[in-house]
Amino acid sequence: MISVVIFGFGNVGQHLYKAFKRRKVNVLQVYSPSLKVSEKKGTHFINDVAKVANADVYIIAIKDDAIPNFSASLPFENRLVVHTSGTSALQSISAKQRRGVFYPPQTFSKDAKLKWKNIPICIEAENVEDLQLLKQLGEKLSIKVVEVSTEKRQELHLGAVWVNNFSNHLFHLAEDFLKEANVDFDLLKPLMLETVKKLNTISPAEAQTGPAKRHDKKTMEAHLALLKDPKHKEIYTLLSESIQSKF
Repeated sequence: MISVVIFGFGNVGQHLYKAFKRRKVNVLQVYSPSLKVSEKKGTHFINDVAKVANADVYIIAIKDDAIPNFSASLPFENRLVVHTSGTSALQSISAKQRRGVFYPPQTFSKDAKLKWKNIPICIEAENVEDLQLLKQLGEKLSIKVVEVSTEKRQELHLGAVWVNNFSNHLFHLAEDFLKEANVDFDLLKPLMLETVKKLNTISPAEAQTGPAKRHDKKTMEAHLALLKDPKHKEIYTLLSESIQSKF
C-alpha cells in the first residue's frame, strides 16, 4: 500500500485526503500549522513539520509561491516530494528531494462532491521509478493518469483558467445583471449545463451559437444598450469581436 503525507489542508489538501481515504491509500499524516494535533481513522494531523513520518510520497498542497521555501525547510532529503500546482515548475521543489508533480486540473471548492475517477491526474517526475509510483497513486483516484511536462502543464493551466475561472466570472456577471433586473438567474442554469454537455460530442467551434456568430448587429446593439457599466460593455464588445473573428 502506498503511504502518503499531505502538507496543507486547504481545498486541495482536504479533497485529496478524503479521496485517498476512500480508496484505501495510507495517509499517514496531514500537516498544517493551524491544525490541532489529533488522530482520525489512522491518520495523524500534525502542526509541527519536524515530526513528519517516513512515507512513499509527500504531497505539497499549498500556495504556489510558498512551495520553494516550504520544500527547502523539510527536515529530510532524497524522498519523493510533489506539488499539486498547475503553474509551478518541477524545479520549484528543493533540489535536495526527488521532485515530482501530482496535478489534478479541477476546481476545488470546500463542500463540493467530486467524481475523482473522471478527473485527470497530470504527473511529472525526475526519474522513471518515481514516475511509475505517481502513476500507481494517480490510478487509485482516476481512470486517466498522464505524464505532462512542466511547459505543457502550464499551458494546460492557462486553458483551465479560460474554461473555468473566466467562464465562471461571466456567470457571475450574468447573475449580477439579472438580479438587478429582478430576473431569476436559475432560469439560465439548464442552458449553462447544456452548453457544457454538448462538448462531450462536438467541438466548441461547432457548438458556438448566438448573435455574434450570426453577425446580428441589431441584437448586439440592443444588448449593449441594456448594459450600464462601461466595463461590461467593453467585455461584451471584446467577446463579440473575438467570436466574429472566428466566424
